[in-house]
Amino acid sequence: MKMTGRDKDILIELAEQHGLELETFGQFKPGLINLALELIYRWWRLFKITRKWKPDKMMAIAGTYISLVGLITRTPAHVFYDTEHAMLSNLLAYPFASGIHVPECYNKPIRRSHYRYAGYHELAYLHPDYFSPDPSVLDELGVSPDEKFVVIRFVGWGAAHDVGHKGILLEMKRRAVSKFNQFACVFITSEAPLPPDLQPHRFPLPSSRIHDALAFATLLYGESATMASEAAILGTPAIYIDDIGRGYTDEQERKYGLVFNYTEALDDQKLSIEKGIEILNTKDVKKLWEEKRRKLLSETIDTTKYIVKQMGGND
Repeated sequence: MKMTGRDKDILIELAEQHGLELETFGQFKPGLINLALELIYRWWRLFKITRKWKPDKMMAIAGTYISLVGLITRTPAHVFYDTEHAMLSNLLAYPFASGIHVPECYNKPIRRSHYRYAGYHELAYLHPDYFSPDPSVLDELGVSPDEKFVVIRFVGWGAAHDVGHKGILLEMKRRAVSKFNQFACVFITSEAPLPPDLQPHRFPLPSSRIHDALAFATLLYGESATMASEAAILGTPAIYIDDIGRGYTDEQERKYGLVFNYTEALDDQKLSIEKGIEILNTKDVKKLWEEKRRKLLSETIDTTKYIVKQMGGND
């Protein structure tokens, strides 16, 4: 097996921490022109790797890079994706893919043959068969087992499908930290640089420890749909702010009550902070969310088993 990926600090860090061999190419630079140049560069690099290594199959999240290369080299390329509004990625991936796999809650029509499964990407690595949170993370964070704490996630808004989004306003970021800090410890993980006054709240541990922390947190608040879904699967209340949203976070709110979705409108940002305060003051909130989590797990599949089956079967 060969793994490839963008030359991104967190990806390299995680690969090293888990002893995974990863070939990286292409660094993120803001702007549509840079995104186009990186796309061409990564297509070329992946084409060369595929011609040399001759894989039996390829798979990727989004599949922007593997689908066309797979078609040219006659290598089956399977795309696993869950972001409906990533129009450019989907346009470049779906027409050329050998297999398109999306969750059942994917809420946009796909005008090509595809597969739907009753699960989420995050179940591939956070399903209880594969992940057990390590309580030693509490000591490393300096919080006691009965102490409340919040994980806040700010994204960089650099992906192709993020164009036009600004996310949470800086004044609202400061307000959220200030308000939540009255009831709990606050730890921030951010792709974008933090202003000096928020730096003391930066998550102090390696990135590989974030899921352990998330499992014991009282609240996840921020701009990442992936982390909102991760929190839901781990039984932690999640507040997700984004104008467009995702089919999976919508389902995790509507069907399971694990996530609360808000838009980027100023009034909604204010409401999201109030909802966070309400959650932090809810008695036995983690026990309530654990019941919701059990319902989710009982009604979804092991995504890893699904992936292995699809990649091991015939096209």
